[in-house]
Amino acid sequence: MPGLVTELVTDEAGFAALAPAWERLYGRCAAATPFQSHAWLHSWWLSYGRPGRLRLLLVRSGGELLAAAPLMLVRRPLPVLVPLGGAISDYADVLLDDADDGPAALALTRALAGAARTALVDFREVRPGAALERILDRWPGPRRAVPDSLCLELPALPMDSLVTRLPSNKAQQRVRAKLRKLDALGVERRVVGPQEVAAALGRLLELHRLQWQGRKVTSEHLQPRFRAHLERAVGPMVRSGSAAVTEFRIDGEVLAVDLTLLSRSLAGGYLYGAHPGLRARKADLAVMLLDACTGQAAGRGALSLLRGDEPYKHHWRPEPVVNRRLLLARRTTAPLLTTALGEAAARQRGKEVLHWWRERRRC
Repeated sequence: MPGLVTELVTDEAGFAALAPAWERLYGRCAAATPFQSHAWLHSWWLSYGRPGRLRLLLVRSGGELLAAAPLMLVRRPLPVLVPLGGAISDYADVLLDDADDGPAALALTRALAGAARTALVDFREVRPGAALERILDRWPGPRRAVPDSLCLELPALPMDSLVTRLPSNKAQQRVRAKLRKLDALGVERRVVGPQEVAAALGRLLELHRLQWQGRKVTSEHLQPRFRAHLERAVGPMVRSGSAAVTEFRIDGEVLAVDLTLLSRSLAGGYLYGAHPGLRARKADLAVMLLDACTGQAAGRGALSLLRGDEPYKHHWRPEPVVNRRLLLARRTTAPLLTTALGEAAARQRGKEVLHWWRERRRC
């Protein structure tokens, strides 16, 4: 394709100005997940980024964005280029126009290879079928792929159809009874509009704190920077159709709030908060939330339960989908790749030993 121009953006103002072009490209990349939307990534950068570390690699044609790699430079313990989004994002990827037959992918590969002369490129949590695989196919230097987090996925079916996937008639009857119980309790479900998102997210996070009080919780979800990130990101994502916030009420009182993230490839329940009193009323939270999520998943590639191997997820007989960690190097940075692989193997062995020790304690 003639007229391709590669660009590096390193300033926050330049990142903000990319929003319209970025979102157009996001809409033309079928593999993209909500974690690659401009609203999510730019808001993440405002909460978690470090000045001077932003590295956005862009490919344009006639001014239109055809490819983008949203990266950040990390210098410790190794010089590494990592994707924006960090640990609070379930998937990482680049964006590539679906209509590109190779030139834009090659231009982005060359830009990444140039960056890799002094730093390892380390993409965690890459979903199978990601746009980054088109870069991997063209990569000129050493590369490795190792397993990363397990995600569980269901087909994007209505709730009635998901119930029939359960392994026995008895299990199906139990779920239908739980759905009837929710109706009997008078649970009302309402998807909030863009102007109500900030208030609804405040209720979500407060209910999330209540439901986990006295128990082990992901501490980041209670931090002000995480709240600020959600409040900035989710409003624009709701307006663009990349997110939905649902409130659950009984007798007019909000007792649960759910945040589901949406793209062409998937719908995923990202975070929810529920009042402990719901359990006292014998309301099944998992059934209630999944029922709401199935309505949002219609017409999408999958209903993702996102990262995590919690036992309650397996009740629905999901398909295991393992993310990958993709490491890209040049010959000059190959030692960094070897070191990163050694550290990953050591962490995996540590997890296996810890799992063995815990299982032994249970015996």
